[in-house]
Amino acid sequence: MTSPTGEVYRIDWLPGTDVLQGTCHCGAEHTAQDPVEMWEWMLGHPEGHQPRGDDS
Repeated sequence: MTSPTGEVYRIDWLPGTDVLQGTCHCGAEHTAQDPVEMWEWMLGHPEGHQPRGDDS
């Protein structure tokens, strides 16, 4: 049995569209129409991720 990592990934479908809105455990957000693209982005953390409020 594995122990939980505490990392939460969230993917919401935006009603009335074909768009998925993903939020990584680091707070970065991404939108995509392809679920595979969304999971690749999420699991590729930290590549391509810039958390909200991070201006660096």
